[in-house]
Amino acid sequence: MLRHLQIKVPPGKTRERLDVFLTHSIENSTRTKIHEAIDGGFVLVNGEPAKPSYKVNPNDVIDVTIPKPPPQEVNPENIPLKIVYEDEYLIVVNKAAGMVTHPAYGNYTGTLVNALLFHYNGMLAKQTQTASDELGYEPTNSRAGIVHRLDKDTSGLIVTVKDDVTHSKLALQFSKRSIEREYWAIVWGLFGKKNKGFVEASLARSKTDRKKVAVANVGKYAMTEYEVLEEFDFLSLVKLKLRTGRTHQIRVHMHHIGHPVFGDPTYGGRKIAYGDTAKKRKAFVNELLDIMQRQALHAKTIGFVHPMTGAKIQFDSDLPQDMQKVLRLLKRERTGT
Repeated sequence: MLRHLQIKVPPGKTRERLDVFLTHSIENSTRTKIHEAIDGGFVLVNGEPAKPSYKVNPNDVIDVTIPKPPPQEVNPENIPLKIVYEDEYLIVVNKAAGMVTHPAYGNYTGTLVNALLFHYNGMLAKQTQTASDELGYEPTNSRAGIVHRLDKDTSGLIVTVKDDVTHSKLALQFSKRSIEREYWAIVWGLFGKKNKGFVEASLARSKTDRKKVAVANVGKYAMTEYEVLEEFDFLSLVKLKLRTGRTHQIRVHMHHIGHPVFGDPTYGGRKIAYGDTAKKRKAFVNELLDIMQRQALHAKTIGFVHPMTGAKIQFDSDLPQDMQKVLRLLKRERTGT
């Protein structure tokens, strides 16, 4: 099966090599695979073959044909899970930072789905097949049980299901935005009198780097509610509620209003964004960054109506150790103890 992409180089784009531009523009691509596609004649620039070293120009039209690999078989793996709640229909897991939610390009093992398949011990496949007979479609285990996702390096609560009927009913709640989701994050800067509010900014894939998301005039509507819980010298602890559920939404929205999530390597969180840059301050910031090797973002609370019983249920979780340690050091520095 082939997938065709057409990419128009944005006006004003700085000239760069074709292979570099495509690596940044196509999600889950690598420079090696881009080279293979170019050498195989699967890449045309303005209708003509081009070399990897070709310097793209503004308004160039690039056509790329990508062979889609066959689906990967997903195998159960004995990976420990922090299970917050479980019944015959669903499981709520406190996902550790560093775990990918479901298998995808470059991450076919070690994911939450691999761990769930082992935990279910075959129960999921049987229930999914029964439900698929009723609903009229074939089961798949590549995203078995997954209704929503968390970024790899975002920790916290994620609800997964054991059959397609429960999946369908819970997915409907997500689509209606009736799921209660609360995140806590450590972000750069102080908010002053603007200690609570909303960020409304549409989001779309970045035109310069397809692996990133950016605020865009034409994109998917997104809203994040925020409230400052505590402020320190140059960082703040904030509570955030998703009113929509877009990819990287919190991270991009916080960066957009000048408060990138601390430690976030993708959206400016590993640069000193506030406070002086004196040698002593730099040393303290670097100490905190050594602890926080990821974005300081945790999905703390989730609440929803149980898809099968109709009961309203809510779950809460403690902040992970890395965020707790950063907060302890910030409080110690503030008090001078």
